Amino acid sequence: MTEPTSGIGGADPSPAFRSWPGRLWWLCSGLVLAAAAVVALFRRRELAEAYHLITRVRLPGLAAAVALEAASLLCFAAGPRWLLRTGGVWWSLRRMTCTTVAANALAGTLPGGAAFSAAWLSQYVSRRGAGQVLALAVLVAAGTASALSLFLLLFLGLVTAGPAGPAAFVRPVLAVLLAAFAVGLVLLGLSRWARFRHLLRRVWRYGAARYGRVRRMESDLGRLVGQARRVQPGLLPWLWPVLFALLNWTFDAACLAAGMWALGIGVPWRGLLLCYALTQVAGSLRLTPGNLGIAEATLSALLVVYGMAPGQAIAATFLYRVVSYWALQPIGWACWIGLTLEQARSSRRRT
Repeated sequence: MTEPTSGIGGADPSPAFRSWPGRLWWLCSGLVLAAAAVVALFRRRELAEAYHLITRVRLPGLAAAVALEAASLLCFAAGPRWLLRTGGVWWSLRRMTCTTVAANALAGTLPGGAAFSAAWLSQYVSRRGAGQVLALAVLVAAGTASALSLFLLLFLGLVTAGPAGPAAFVRPVLAVLLAAFAVGLVLLGLSRWARFRHLLRRVWRYGAARYGRVRRMESDLGRLVGQARRVQPGLLPWLWPVLFALLNWTFDAACLAAGMWALGIGVPWRGLLLCYALTQVAGSLRLTPGNLGIAEATLSALLVVYGMAPGQAIAATFLYRVVSYWALQPIGWACWIGLTLEQARSSRRRT
């Protein structure tokens, strides 16, 4: 689930700022098309090998890849559904899956689609009984759970991949992230002391007195905390969204492995998780629609580093992207149209 880009009541960005993501989107898309043309020109032999592999795809393996991707989508929807339920809003898994698939289609197709998708999703969820504050809390919590579980998958990939290859460059970055996480835990522990909390309040009040954005952030944070206090307390129940998010990534990675099996390609098990996690991290930048070109180039290059032939890496990447991205776009847009029409009918009945 995409994470919102602005808080409640935030200042409206200037027209120049709003147009900048669109310009960057078109620039990156043009560069990707140019790079694809260059690759097609100089890598004709590898592309021909990939084409022959795909034409001989085994149907049982393809069916397994599709089933694993479907399981990934269900887990992707189960996390925010659980969060809504803790806030007293009950949605069926079918509705939540349809909604998240529709939001992903918006994010993966439109320029600046991540922000547009988050805004649409927040508005739709809030109008279906959740309210604005709970909808925003669900988006933030689901996005945090997704990022945390991907971080865990990246760590597992580093452990299994060994010291060679890209792992040598990723480990220092991971060490910095772990240090930041440790600092956060220390600050959380210090917050138990009254003097430390008093110091934080003084710093916050000083910032709120000088800057209007801090005052708005304080108001938004207060409403989010108030909503959080009304849902189920305790640490253990909140592990469910992280577990669902971890299963979402795991089933998606298994879809990649099943695609390799369908193509008759040996799976590079040692580097599979690391290749997958690094591809997802690179794709989180969303510089192109649906990470088109970026995901393909990153994943195929990493698979080659871990011993796969270039033609095989291209074929495995292409089949995975067809199952996990291209096939979901028309389904997502059909869900979006259906939800929009349903919402319009509900509005007419109320009036």
